[in-house]
Amino acid sequence: MIFEDPTIVQRAMESEGFQQLSPQLKVALFLGSMVFISSALVTLTAFTRIVIVLSFVRRALSTQEIPPTPVILGLSLFLTLFVMAPTFRAIENDAVGPYLDGTITGAEAWQSGSDALRAFMITQTRKSDLMLFVDLAGMEGLESPESTPMRVLVPAFVTSELKTAFIMGFCLYLPFVLIDLVVSVILMSLGMMMMPPVVISTPFKLLLFVLVDGWQLVVRALSLSFG
Repeated sequence: MIFEDPTIVQRAMESEGFQQLSPQLKVALFLGSMVFISSALVTLTAFTRIVIVLSFVRRALSTQEIPPTPVILGLSLFLTLFVMAPTFRAIENDAVGPYLDGTITGAEAWQSGSDALRAFMITQTRKSDLMLFVDLAGMEGLESPESTPMRVLVPAFVTSELKTAFIMGFCLYLPFVLIDLVVSVILMSLGMMMMPPVVISTPFKLLLFVLVDGWQLVVRALSLSFG
């Protein structure tokens, strides 16, 4: 993996063979690396937490495929861009811009961009999750969290994001579960045991969600959860 050892990337970028490649081959290598963008979006940004929480909202409302999956993914993507804007701005100012201007090498740009992403992930990663992977990797002698290699930090970050997303999903489910329970009790007391409770409870869930301006609350909670 490219995160196994940053010196591998540095040697590759500074090698004469790489610098002497034709422009066409460099473009081909760049387009090939675009394949990893989807994986990087999921594992290195806020996308995981956001898309899971929004999926929990849809399931809690019992609305099947409404909102549609493309809408959930699109909203998750743009919320990710919104949350990650300071990090992306730092990458642009410290890595991409200077590299395009020719003031730094490719290896220096890679290091600057990695540092910006590392700072974001360390902020969002629980200490217990980070220590778990540090112990599994046998790297107990780390001087500080900032010196954690990406091959250890990335799985710790994703694990921490999954835990946070499931906690938020649990909190979202609670009021809707109460509505289901109340509707079920009422139907049983009326002797309508054959009537599926979800048929009656879904309109009440939608009404409650609209009255409290649910989407605004969810988006606000997601944005503030990243500090």
